Amino acid sequence: MNKLEAYGHIAALAIRGDLVFPTSVNAALRVQLALDDPECPIDEAIRLVLAEPQLAARTVALANSAMFNRTGGPEVTNVRAAIMRIGYHNLFALAAAMVVRQFGSKIADPALRAKAEQLWQHTVYVACLARIIARDVTYTNPDTALFAAIVHEVGNFYLLSRADEFPGLLEDDPENWQPASEEIITREVLNKLNIPEPVSTAIQGMRDSFLQIPPESLLDTLLLANHLSPVASPLQAAPRELPPHSESVIDLFIDEEMMEELLAQAGKDAEAMNAALLV
Repeated sequence: MNKLEAYGHIAALAIRGDLVFPTSVNAALRVQLALDDPECPIDEAIRLVLAEPQLAARTVALANSAMFNRTGGPEVTNVRAAIMRIGYHNLFALAAAMVVRQFGSKIADPALRAKAEQLWQHTVYVACLARIIARDVTYTNPDTALFAAIVHEVGNFYLLSRADEFPGLLEDDPENWQPASEEIITREVLNKLNIPEPVSTAIQGMRDSFLQIPPESLLDTLLLANHLSPVASPLQAAPRELPPHSESVIDLFIDEEMMEELLAQAGKDAEAMNAALLV
C-alpha cells in the first residue's frame, strides 16, 4: 500500500467514525471528559485522578515543577493539594497531554518512534510558548491556549499510532496531496476526543491562516507559538510562508528583550513539563 492509499484508507475509516484508540488513551480520555465539567466536585476530581496512577503521579509532579511553583513554595505531597495549585483547567490539559502522549507509546518501529518523540517535543514547546504568548501578547486565556497547543498535533499522533499498519505513510509526497487527507483525519480525531468547538476551529485554521496584526485570537496564539517553536513537527507539511515583512512586524509587539525572555521561559517550562509527563 503506497502513501496515497494508506492516507485514503485511514481518512475513509475516520469519516465513518472508525478510529482505533489504544486502551490507555481511552482510559485517560474518560478522565478528561469527566473533568470537563466545571462543576465537578473536588472530591470527585481527586477520585478520578487517583483511579489513574500515572495521572496522579504526574499531577503532583507538575504541581511541584517550576512551571506552577515559581515562588519556590513548599512541595505538595498529595493529589488534593496538587489540584488546588494547578487548577481544573490545567488538570484537564494534563489529562489531554496523557491522551496525546499515549498515542505514541505502543509504536514498535524505531523510525516511527523517533518521529513520535520529535512530534511530542514540538507539542511541548508550542504548548509552553502558547501559554506565555496568551498571557503576555494576545491576552487570550492562557489555560485554553495551553490545552489547544497540547492537542494541536493530535491528528498526526493518531497517524503515527497507525503507521506500523501502513508503512506507506513514510513515503515522500511529491504531489502534495497529503494535507487534504490530514485535514479530514485531524477533524475526525478532534471530534472523537470532544475537543471544544472554539479550540477545534483554531487548530484546523492553523493550516491555511496567516497571523493577523496585532495578534489577538487563540488562532493567532497558536500560529505564533508554532512559528517560534525551536522544534518542528516531523509530519507537518511545508507551512505557508509568512509574508516577507512578517519578522519585522512581529518586532512591533515582541521586542528583542521580550523575545529572549519568552523563549527562555518556554524552554524552562518545556523542561518542567517533560519531566512531569515522562513516560
